[in-house]
Amino acid sequence: MMKKNTIITYQEAKNTGKKLTMLTAYDYSTAKLMDEAGVDSILVGDSLGNVMLGYPDTLSVTMEDMIHHGKAVARAVKNALLVLDMPFMSYQASVYDAVVNAGRLVKETGANAVKLEGGKVVCPQIKAITEAQIPVMGHLGLTPQSINALGGYKAQGRDEETAKKLISDALEVQKSGAFALVLECVPAKLAAHITKLLRIPTIGIGAGKDCGGQVLVYQDMLGMYSDFTPKFVKRYAELGESMKSAFRQYFEEVQNGEFPARSHEYGISDEIIERLY
Repeated sequence: MMKKNTIITYQEAKNTGKKLTMLTAYDYSTAKLMDEAGVDSILVGDSLGNVMLGYPDTLSVTMEDMIHHGKAVARAVKNALLVLDMPFMSYQASVYDAVVNAGRLVKETGANAVKLEGGKVVCPQIKAITEAQIPVMGHLGLTPQSINALGGYKAQGRDEETAKKLISDALEVQKSGAFALVLECVPAKLAAHITKLLRIPTIGIGAGKDCGGQVLVYQDMLGMYSDFTPKFVKRYAELGESMKSAFRQYFEEVQNGEFPARSHEYGISDEIIERLY
């Protein structure tokens, strides 16, 4: 039996240099496979807006969306640390809103922690949520909920001013009580520097191999989402093409009478059938 991963597991990994693994999941079946495979943590990301609901960004995702998908994933997870994204405008408006909504996510889904985006500006929220005994994972660099303010999906911290801000924000997020920090689309050398500065682990996505761990959207890594493929994604399988091939074969076999075959049918005696006429 595998050991249940917790925020203590994360800190132990930081202390020992063990690399952490995180993947997104949004449904029971997928989460169960990941959990059985031994993934350290599962993120119900607001990326579900893109890959599950067909939105062009994450801004339209609601608390109800996160709770619905979070419940499904939580039913499957036994060993992984389960983290839920706080959706856009569930924490930005006030500290009170942040604590209430973080509490809803944990209480109504069974999640172990929440994740929110931003640096110093959201540190009061991080502090208040952690004081309410809810673990918080931070998120810096490319923060998709701020896509309009950032002017598009692009790497962050590539000049001296923004690099210094990322470092400052990372230290403030740690100081506010976050147990880990996601770094998205950050130059690898800068991410490595931040990782060394922090006492808590970093989780990279497009931030190089020197982060304390890595996270990917599972539809990206399996070739199931073709609308856009970020530079940092490695395709571990081409399930999208395999699925389309299977769907086409099913269509053709139904059309030409190959499926269902006799082996897929349930039997009944001819005598019973005869008595029905």
